[in-house]
Amino acid sequence: MAAEVEYLGTGRRKNSTARVRLLPGDGKIVVNDKPLTEYFGRDVLEQIVKQPLEATGTVGEFDIVVTVKGGGTSGQAGAIRHGIARALLETEGDYRDVLKKAGYLTRDPRMKERKKYGRKKARKSPQFSKR
Repeated sequence: MAAEVEYLGTGRRKNSTARVRLLPGDGKIVVNDKPLTEYFGRDVLEQIVKQPLEATGTVGEFDIVVTVKGGGTSGQAGAIRHGIARALLETEGDYRDVLKKAGYLTRDPRMKERKKYGRKKARKSPQFSKR
């Protein structure tokens, strides 16, 4: 029995981290043991997840199994997209130009700024009065 081929990719965005496994199959996407539509429930987020597959023309070629943690739904969708793009690179190096040009390989570095002491939030100051 031959071992099944799988391609791995880790994607991150904001505070979300996604571990993506690409398996040869017919296009099922499972996120945290739930189908994609059930997990996100918003069409926009589903489209974000599928973008790297559409860019490379590999829709329906792989079953995708994802474990995602942290952040909100939008950040998680972005992390999954990043992970899928990285995993697609392992399948074939020719995809690099397409994915890079579309911006799917770049890790989105924007994160919540930490709270500073003497302030109410990261930048919001307490009310100031001269007298």
